[in-house]
Amino acid sequence: MNDIIRILQQNARVTNEELGAMLGISADEAAKQIKELEDNGIIKGYSVILDDELYDKSTVYATIELKVTPQRDCGFDDIAKTIMMYDEVESVSLMSGAYDLAVEVKGNNLKDVALFVSERLSTIDGVLSTATHFILKKYKEKGIFIDREEPDERGLC
Repeated sequence: MNDIIRILQQNARVTNEELGAMLGISADEAAKQIKELEDNGIIKGYSVILDDELYDKSTVYATIELKVTPQRDCGFDDIAKTIMMYDEVESVSLMSGAYDLAVEVKGNNLKDVALFVSERLSTIDGVLSTATHFILKKYKEKGIFIDREEPDERGLC
């Protein structure tokens, strides 16, 4: 099943027939293994990786570092669950090191993200501080190269 996961992570649109051929199993067996992975909650969903420069140049992404006070009996979980419920939030991760939670957000512009941080995230009980880092350009996401520009013929990039 590790091979199926690896292949689907590279291309979730691969057909059961193609998957079976790659792994030396039948298409029905490939479909059965995928269903089992989904039923067991290992595969949570499928997504599209976009080149936002081509799709929507106005979209803004940011990573927000949060320092929080863990809650008694649940640690960071309740704060993370509260943050996860906002539509702007793409992902929430517990971190080691200088801050506790990394929150990936998406907005229509810089002001939307700034207002989200100041009016929603920073006002949550237990949030001690935030640090926002705007993503200027994505080069690679989930193993997929986003920026595949041809090198400048003068050798400048």
